[in-house]
Amino acid sequence: MSTIYKAVFKIEKMDCPCEENLIRLKLEDIDNIIRQEYDLADRILTIIHTNDIAQIESTIADLDLGSTLLENTETEYIEQNGEDKKQRKALWTVLIINFAFFVIEMATGIISKSMGLVADSLDMLADAFVYTLSLFAVGAAVARKKKVALISGYFQILLAVLGFIEVIKRFIGIEEIPHFETMIVISILALIANLACLLILQKTKSKDAHIQASLIFSSNDVIINTGVILAGVAVWFLDSVIPDLVIGSIVFAIVIRGALRILKLAKS
Repeated sequence: MSTIYKAVFKIEKMDCPCEENLIRLKLEDIDNIIRQEYDLADRILTIIHTNDIAQIESTIADLDLGSTLLENTETEYIEQNGEDKKQRKALWTVLIINFAFFVIEMATGIISKSMGLVADSLDMLADAFVYTLSLFAVGAAVARKKKVALISGYFQILLAVLGFIEVIKRFIGIEEIPHFETMIVISILALIANLACLLILQKTKSKDAHIQASLIFSSNDVIINTGVILAGVAVWFLDSVIPDLVIGSIVFAIVIRGALRILKLAKS
């Protein structure tokens, strides 16, 4: 039986799930890797493996993410099939919630003429794409994973650019004030949904990669939902379309930033 090792890397530029997926794809074809564990908050990657660490170390170094091997020591490894099943169920639940609110916010955003809701719906869709990439591509070939990432990245950019064009048109023209009541109510519901996602993910008590990534996404969504709620209140008090356009622009920019990272993953 081969000796099992635990290698711990510090990766300075690993600060979001896109870098995590980038590393996963690069390590996909290395047969002696048993398990990968990602701590995005502390930028730590732990790899359980057999045999030589040299190929793993050089592959990660090629990504130019500021990687340093902190330790590589013998360890014992216990399969965690039950735990993985629980994590997968939590991720599927979060994915469904995010996609459902993408549809709800997109529809109500268009009806209420709120760019804030439309932008927030795209952020929900962006999260759903990342969760889908993590779940749908498990066990698939690298080419298939990259194809999923490529499609999702370009689609998000397309929708966000269309959103920016609409924002510019509304800044230039005279637009009807969005329905602030709809903005506030739907954003509160989305906030509750994201808080539920956080609770579901925290209940797994997992430190594994995709759970931690999903926690980060849901935490960011809570902040964005709060921003849309505040924009709705500002529209109400100021009787102006400007707060809605401002929050919409900010969220569109966030969506594009995430999409560009996904494209980097797909083209690597």
